[in-house]
Amino acid sequence: MIYEAIKNFHAQFDFKPAVENAGKLKKYGQFIVAGMGGSNLAPELLKIRRSALNIISHRNYGLPALSPKILKNTLIIASSYSGNTEETLDAFKMAVSKNYPTAAITVGGKLLDLAKKFKKPFIQLPDTGIQPRSALGFFTKSLLKITGDQEASREISELAKVLKPYELERAGKALAKKLKGHVPVIYVSERNRAIAYNWKIKFNETGKIPAFINAFPELNHNEMTGFDVKDSTQNLSKNFYFLFLKDPADHPKIVKRMNITERLYRERQLPVETMVLSGKSVFHKIFSSLVLADWAAYYTAEEYKVEATEVPMVEEFKRLIK
Repeated sequence: MIYEAIKNFHAQFDFKPAVENAGKLKKYGQFIVAGMGGSNLAPELLKIRRSALNIISHRNYGLPALSPKILKNTLIIASSYSGNTEETLDAFKMAVSKNYPTAAITVGGKLLDLAKKFKKPFIQLPDTGIQPRSALGFFTKSLLKITGDQEASREISELAKVLKPYELERAGKALAKKLKGHVPVIYVSERNRAIAYNWKIKFNETGKIPAFINAFPELNHNEMTGFDVKDSTQNLSKNFYFLFLKDPADHPKIVKRMNITERLYRERQLPVETMVLSGKSVFHKIFSSLVLADWAAYYTAEEYKVEATEVPMVEEFKRLIK
């Protein structure tokens, strides 16, 4: 299932989301997306393209600790692939009870029922049977539609033609072989932190392995000292494999920091892989990297002979907290 989802990922950008109850959707300059896991990955990716975008990813029960005045002028978008995520439903119900501007993005479930009941604007995603993390194209296009960013919507729709997942499969498979036996640590600029976070989630959920991230310049002030390998710590450090995602659009000082850090790590015999973020547009750059991550995570699962699509520990946890 997930192999096909990766191979056909570009087709998601042909999706034309329609807003139901659109007459109740006004124009807003600030947004909160309430959602968990793969249902709330899109907002921070959008900020890579437009840093001035006033959008907050809320991953918790309730609503962010903002004043009622701010919340009354903010569109709160409940985002849940299944429509049954309890944290998201809690946020939606609270927003409705406070009469704050509210909308929803979902395939179905309780969230769809509530959106219809309270006549709130909503977008219903296609029910293709894929995992939420694999529906990132659907979520991103829906979020752009509901926030009214027509220019970005047109730009991202081009990915249906220019993004070619099959061209990245071989590189992803080769990366998985290099990573076997190690814990990936993904390094990016602060600007691209959301890309690294997506890589981490793919290794966690698809590859079923631990993975961690950090960003420049902050990591130069703390984390890297944890990898100043000594005889007494080398057994710890050797377990990690560092993936540097370099972006030519980063600040020149960040580029310099990444290059020097890479050199210092290599001198300490730490395994390092560097990749350049590239594409015909910002969206092409973002999603090309994430498709590569998908393939690397998929073949990581194959390397360890674990099932790639499902997330049984998450389902077990859900049963236990009921």
